[in-house]
Amino acid sequence: QVQLVESGGGLVQAGGSLRLSCAASGRTFTIYTMGWFRQAPGKEREFVGAISWTGGSSYYTDSVKGRFTISRDNVMNTGYLQMNSLKPEDTAVYYCAADRAYRKNNSDPKSFSFWGQGTQVTVSS
Repeated sequence: QVQLVESGGGLVQAGGSLRLSCAASGRTFTIYTMGWFRQAPGKEREFVGAISWTGGSSYYTDSVKGRFTISRDNVMNTGYLQMNSLKPEDTAVYYCAADRAYRKNNSDPKSFSFWGQGTQVTVSS
C-alpha cells in the first residue's frame, strides 16, 4: 500500500502562486506515476497533470500548461505541483494520486490506485 498526504493549499489572489506537496509513504517503490487532479464544487474530478516517478517526464492538461509545473524528489518521496498565474477558475480541491505503472499521457483517474485526502485551493478575483 501507498499512503499520500497533500499539503500547501490555501487562499491566494488571482495572479499569485502556490506550491502543493504530496508526501508518499509505504511501498513507494511501486509508484511509477504521480498524478494531480482537482475537483471544483458541482464538477467532476479533472486531470491536471502527471509525472513519471522514475524518468521525470511530465504532461499536463491544456488549461494549466505554461502555468503549472509538476516535479518530484525521489529521495524524499515527495511530489510537487507548482502553480503560478493562478486564476479563479483554478479553485478546487486538489488531489495527488499514484499509479503502479507509467502510461504515457494517461489522464484516467481509474488507473491511479492510491489517492491523498485532498487540499483546498481557493483563488480570489
